[in-house]
Amino acid sequence: MPLFDGYVAVDWSAKNEPVYNENSIWIAVCDPHGPPRLENLGTRREAVDWVEALLWERTAAGRRLLCGFDFAFGYPEGTARMLTGEYGWAPVWARIAQVIEDGPNNCNNRFEAAVELNEVFEGEGPFYGRHHAWHIEGLLTTRPRNGWGENLPPERRYAEEIVRKAQPVWKLYGNGSVGSQALTGIPALQRIRRRTGSQIWPFETLGEGQSHVLAEIYPSLINLLPALPDWVPVVNDAKQVYAMALTLRELDQADELQQHLHAPQQMPDRVRREEGAILGMQDRVGFNAAAARAMG
Repeated sequence: MPLFDGYVAVDWSAKNEPVYNENSIWIAVCDPHGPPRLENLGTRREAVDWVEALLWERTAAGRRLLCGFDFAFGYPEGTARMLTGEYGWAPVWARIAQVIEDGPNNCNNRFEAAVELNEVFEGEGPFYGRHHAWHIEGLLTTRPRNGWGENLPPERRYAEEIVRKAQPVWKLYGNGSVGSQALTGIPALQRIRRRTGSQIWPFETLGEGQSHVLAEIYPSLINLLPALPDWVPVVNDAKQVYAMALTLRELDQADELQQHLHAPQQMPDRVRREEGAILGMQDRVGFNAAAARAMG
């Protein structure tokens, strides 16, 4: 029996203004049968409202969703202790939610928040990345050269050690950067979690239970992208979430999803305690085999 009754894949955006199509928020929703449906939302506030409404609707119908978001859910081991004096993922989430301001029109303070978080650490960083023409005191343009694993946390999580093309979560700007998405995304997940009773994988659940599950995905794990209906704009992000939603359904219906959800049990303790993981990272061959089946 499948674990879930539906599958959601969200391509997040840290843009500072409403935006559609390229570099915007794309959401794919896949039910047990039929093709996914796609939504393109202009702001993070709209996206959070939309996801919450979907979760409430499915809860009322007695259905359970697996929702994937394409940003890091945690930071390298030691971040919590250095940043908050506590241990685990939850204090870091709470601290980020404290410093991030994100308005209904996408106006946000992620760079200023990164500077405030950097002030806790000795030396430069760990957050870095900005346009070379912007002067933001306390935020380097490029990665700090020294201090990783010493006065700064490690540069990479276990997940980035396994999936080497995934960028460090500290990088806020530039090609492949994901740090801004995490800073704006974690407070959004915090709200969704509290308001819908969803659980965070792999910190709170490995897929068991009756709650909706929110998991970290990395759509670039999938090598094959589908052809989309003619009405969908030719946007790579739309293709990726469409493929991811189909792949999650295929894995579940083939009784293979559980092994991916349980994989953190064989990973270092820091993964479940603080860092988080990318769904599918331990078996990318199997993940892509399911993607190929899903897309025919």
